[in-house]
Amino acid sequence: MIDNTSHYLNRFKASLKIDQLIKDGVADELYGHLEDKVRELEEEGLSREEAYKVAIQSLGSPEMVAQQVYETHAQGSWREAVFSALPHFLVALLFTSYYWQSAIALSITLVLTVGIAIYGWQRGKPIWLFPWLGYYIMPVVVTGIMLLNLPQGWGWIAALIYIPLALYALIHIMKQTARRDWLYASLMLAPMPVIFSWFLSIGTGSEFLTSDVWMARLQSKAPWVVMSFIALAAGTIAFIRLKPRKYKIMSLLIPPLCILLGVTWVGRGSIEPWGWVILLFSLCAFAVPVWMQARPQN
Repeated sequence: MIDNTSHYLNRFKASLKIDQLIKDGVADELYGHLEDKVRELEEEGLSREEAYKVAIQSLGSPEMVAQQVYETHAQGSWREAVFSALPHFLVALLFTSYYWQSAIALSITLVLTVGIAIYGWQRGKPIWLFPWLGYYIMPVVVTGIMLLNLPQGWGWIAALIYIPLALYALIHIMKQTARRDWLYASLMLAPMPVIFSWFLSIGTGSEFLTSDVWMARLQSKAPWVVMSFIALAAGTIAFIRLKPRKYKIMSLLIPPLCILLGVTWVGRGSIEPWGWVILLFSLCAFAVPVWMQARPQN
């Protein structure tokens, strides 16, 4: 029966998607509750094996218990919610003030983002970390795309060297994030389809991030870009504050998908075929973790 108890607790911990420290504490409390119940049943005349069996049955399935515990602990504080949304607000602020055209402002923002992401990663990956991680990996992705614009075929050679290394780093981060919760992977990748939809709908090919025309077009769209990232911030706050998992999924999916569909529909004539491939890739990368979470579990 000890093996059955360990199996029950392992299933419970595998189904519980909360911070590891909290998860371990809750599992210890559940084990203590189980032991108390076993002692009560033994005092009533049951053997220890029968007592364990009845105690486990009285708790219900470990997945059901994990769901109940999750809804108790799933709601983050307002401080966590605001800090999670802060990187989206920072991007909105850059476009509001037009500091996105300043190399100094962009460098300071990048250094701040990298520092906070590394700090959060080393501090046990708290929930507020994952939106910061999304902006931490965006320069890696954008650099890979920009390599394709190098002249005389050098872009493809550089991409063949760079992309495998970048994918290795991204997959490592994704795996570590998914171990915590598949939804956190989508939370991390939420900015990707939004950023690419704006970039690719404004100008692609030789114009991408290089010409004054492209910069002027982006500047004319700045108010809408600001609204996009404020919507991402609002969705992030809702994700942190809501308890039911299905509502968390809705708050996570709706803002990026609506922004992507709206931007690409308006600027669809400016997007080249390879741009649609990039958009499809970013959409799949964002949505697949949610599908992994929502699919039926055996």
